[in-house]
Amino acid sequence: MNAFLEYLFVIALFALITLPSLVGHARDRAVDRQLREAAGRLESGRRAAKTTAGAHGRRPAPRLHQGAGRDWGKAA
Repeated sequence: MNAFLEYLFVIALFALITLPSLVGHARDRAVDRQLREAAGRLESGRRAAKTTAGAHGRRPAPRLHQGAGRDWGKAA
């Protein structure tokens, strides 16, 4: 009976030590999967933009907000 409890203690200690590592590994795999999915969506968006870009293969330049003509002075 004493040997069984010692084996059980060693197994429980091993589980407590390895559990955080296994949880972290599972989380990393989930993040990697999300990054791959996002990269795939980005690539498909780029392909769709190329087909609708126009004759020169470029999108028109975005219009920038010009502000209200404020002058903040010279940079030091």
